[in-house]
Amino acid sequence: MRRYDWLKEIRRLDPERDFLTIYRITATREFPWDITRALELALYRTYAVPSIGRLLAATAELTDRTQKRYDDTALLLDAVLEHGFDGEDGRTAIRRINQMHRSYDISNEDMRYVLCTFVVVPKRWLDAYGWRPLSAHERAAVAAYYRTLGRHMGITELPQTYEDFERCLDSYEEAHFGWDEDARRVSDATLDLMAGWYGPLAPLVRGASMALLDDTLLDAFRYDRPKPAVRKAVRGALKLRARAVRLLPPRRTPHYARQNPEIKGYPNGFRVAELGTFPAARRTGGCPVPHKEGPAAS
Repeated sequence: MRRYDWLKEIRRLDPERDFLTIYRITATREFPWDITRALELALYRTYAVPSIGRLLAATAELTDRTQKRYDDTALLLDAVLEHGFDGEDGRTAIRRINQMHRSYDISNEDMRYVLCTFVVVPKRWLDAYGWRPLSAHERAAVAAYYRTLGRHMGITELPQTYEDFERCLDSYEEAHFGWDEDARRVSDATLDLMAGWYGPLAPLVRGASMALLDDTLLDAFRYDRPKPAVRKAVRGALKLRARAVRLLPPRRTPHYARQNPEIKGYPNGFRVAELGTFPAARRTGGCPVPHKEGPAAS
């Protein structure tokens, strides 16, 4: 295989019909490291919406059990990507996500915004730091994938195209980003977790992480802005990495999030049905989209 063979395969597919296949190639063969970092940043951005940050602080999952929350979130999203919307583990993961979300009073607008971050932030990350940008086929497929996930989560008034997702994200952040003390605690805990993965290098990693945040996000959490030289060094290092990755042969086997070293809470394996938390449900947490058959259908 040559470096751009997967992209050629993607371009032979239909992004509306084959969105799952395209997104799997993109996320697990072309950009597994970058997509992981970008989705971390996507979820992190959501804390700057006070209604989201306050709720996450109230559950204490991201302040008291940060590693478990990180693992569970990554593994549940990963199960849908790996097994699809009709595979048993994929359906179980969606049911678990819905059971947890529906135990709290979360607005449709907040849910839709979080979904938008999954579409927009990875594209922007790859534009800046990827070994190539996303193609138009990939952008359309990613939008179709998360539009489908949104339907399974019962989110309404979903954006249709990538451009719709981007407009929704930008307008929501402009209207809702702001300071909240509890959200800042969630932010600090998340940064501490990610920096802590690197042992004695933790202070450097935390500083590098801050250098990747835009001013709007930094201001919402009332963090000091990094020095321009630090930003330039960190972002330059990621661009150098991208140049090196471009020279590598294409990945022949998929790499899923469950294989990442950052997943630390399940050294002996896990069952999708046991991931996450089990708060008292306010209403049923099944998937709102009917499925054809199988014991896991909701």
